[in-house]
Amino acid sequence: MRSTYLEATVRLYHLSDAMEGGAAETLFYGTLTEAMQIAAQQDEATQEGLFIATDNDVVAYLDLLEG
Repeated sequence: MRSTYLEATVRLYHLSDAMEGGAAETLFYGTLTEAMQIAAQQDEATQEGLFIATDNDVVAYLDLLEG
């Protein structure tokens, strides 16, 4: 993800299984800090489909944890 800051406004969303047509369900709009907290509260299966979008990039939630 390009540089950002903890108070940046982001969209946290879950991307459902593409095999069934796929759909993005927005879980939260707000700060990166809050989005990370909400994502951490989700079960493991849900976390695998979570993405965080900033105004200039999209990254998988689990990739952020590894980086």
